[in-house]
Amino acid sequence: MTQDASADRFHTGSHDLPVSDALAAFMSDRWAASPLPDLALSDIGPWTAKRRARLSARFPGERLVIPSGVLKVRSNDCDYRFRPHTAYAYLTGEQEPDSVLVMEPVGGTHEALLHLRPRSVRDTGAFFRDRRYGEFWVGRRPTLDEAATMLGIDCVHLDTLEDRLKKGGVPTRVLAGVDPAVDAVVSEPGETDRNRELAQYLSEMRLIKDEWEVAQLQLAVDHTTAGFTDVVRALPAALGHHRGERWIEGVFDLRARAEGNGTGYDTIAASGAHACVLHWIRNDGKLDPKQLLLLDAGVETDSLYTADITRTLPLSGRFSSAQREAYQLVLDAQQAGIDALRPGASFRDFHQAAMRVIAEGLHSWGILPVRAEESLRPESGLHRRYTLCSSGHMLGMDVHDCAKARAETYLDGKLEVGHVLTVEPGLYLQPDDETLPVELRGMGIRIEDDLVITEDGARLMSSALPRDPDAIEEWMGTLAG
Repeated sequence: MTQDASADRFHTGSHDLPVSDALAAFMSDRWAASPLPDLALSDIGPWTAKRRARLSARFPGERLVIPSGVLKVRSNDCDYRFRPHTAYAYLTGEQEPDSVLVMEPVGGTHEALLHLRPRSVRDTGAFFRDRRYGEFWVGRRPTLDEAATMLGIDCVHLDTLEDRLKKGGVPTRVLAGVDPAVDAVVSEPGETDRNRELAQYLSEMRLIKDEWEVAQLQLAVDHTTAGFTDVVRALPAALGHHRGERWIEGVFDLRARAEGNGTGYDTIAASGAHACVLHWIRNDGKLDPKQLLLLDAGVETDSLYTADITRTLPLSGRFSSAQREAYQLVLDAQQAGIDALRPGASFRDFHQAAMRVIAEGLHSWGILPVRAEESLRPESGLHRRYTLCSSGHMLGMDVHDCAKARAETYLDGKLEVGHVLTVEPGLYLQPDDETLPVELRGMGIRIEDDLVITEDGARLMSSALPRDPDAIEEWMGTLAG
């Protein structure tokens, strides 16, 4: 046996069968035309055009490059399900991997060109040979003409991108770190000041939601409400399973996939002391009817807008006296935060309002060793031992939306009509915390709702889900039959 033959014994490569010349010839013949039916401009098309016009006005005379992103390997030859970069989807409505929006300066404005990988037509073997992009493997993509009709953007072949980006004489900004192939071609790859400024503006553009976006977010909230209802109905089965948290996760995720693109983030199904872990996503615990369930979950619509709602529920259907007292404190804090929402208020006001209620409650219980006023001072913050995180964030296409916006326009900014955000104070009373009475240890409570800022305050988008402890018990009892 030669050395090369011996090496071949340990290299299996793909498990696909080889394609003979006869099969390749047969596969290329006698395919009927199959255009996409009922092509029309999508309902998002007019809105994305307005967004691109705003971006154009901000960076006149510059080439702007916004990639959708690339497929990411989960394991070996299996990719994760693709989700485009938020900025790309926001500006185009398109969701395929490797696509790139180029806004080419023309006069005082820009020409938008969408570089796409078009449908894998039948005159090459890619449609059945290419397991990553071929139509027989992953489904049909639109042709360039079909995509242009649906999206309202001129579409060109992805193969033309490199030549376009190499054309000199035009200052270029790129949304860096999204597509390595794009970063390798542009003149200023990486986190340069110019590219950072583009990323910041793309985040800040999305701070105020347009009418279409608010409707999509309400749809996400409505589907999420249905998912929470599904979970409560499924509690008897979940309580009987050795991984009840996983059962709950699966029930909610079924609703998310049936009604939308999926979940907007990994579902948190945290029972008992697991609820004290802020981002608990292992969801491998057994449910105890004497404990609480903290469910933090959101459906992402097909247009990629996500809800973000949390409810803390008694697994028995009834709060114990200690659970009810702690829950009521969090609810009072949340309501104080909601009451602080109005146009012109500082973004941080609602958090401060909620934390004042939490600190006063903890002090009245004899847990917080200083008065609320002292604890709320920046040099103290002792109440944060039991709350730790902030009480809310912007919401949209990302669950923690607009994260690259400058502090002066977001965290240190003012609320405006069209902002959509969460209000979600919590108490996380660790099981090993000896400053707590025994009956409170291992209890985690968060109440989270989604709100849109209006002219006269804020509208509670998730009002269909009960928050009051009596209403929760009644709701759970009704669903249990």
